[in-house]
Amino acid sequence: MKRIRATLALLVVAALAAAAIGASASASTASKSEGDRNIVQTALAAGQFTTLASLLTKAGLVDTLSTGGPFTVFAPTDTAFAQVPKATLAALGKDKAKLRAVLLYHVVKGKVTAAQAMKLRSAKTLNGKPLSIRVSAGKVIVGGASVTKADVMASNGVIHVINKVLIP
Repeated sequence: MKRIRATLALLVVAALAAAAIGASASASTASKSEGDRNIVQTALAAGQFTTLASLLTKAGLVDTLSTGGPFTVFAPTDTAFAQVPKATLAALGKDKAKLRAVLLYHVVKGKVTAAQAMKLRSAKTLNGKPLSIRVSAGKVIVGGASVTKADVMASNGVIHVINKVLIP
């Protein structure tokens, strides 16, 4: 399992490097803004979602989040994934259906900005379950996770960075 994770991490790093080389080459003529990249490209460019990216690959969701949409993704950082017990991550890695269910619990159909989310009490996720939304001290809280950076725009939706992995 560790070997597979290491291989996936290397693949993600290689993809990030290739994307960075391609981005720097195109940046010489015109700067590519966040809104020009799809959700997956935007997350990879941020550099703090390698675990999420590898799990999306394992679950077969990269194409969906790259070409479909619009979507709102509540994206846990690598630091958030580090808080999940290793046994839980290992179990998810062995069960593609459960992994997909957890990952799709982080995705809402449509583009929901932070201002819109602040007016909601819940949103239906792509795994079919509702995700609670509330505001506390001016911050959006989704399913118990705090949004640490809101409204990262992508060509096919929006990403809200969260500090916790959401488990349905």
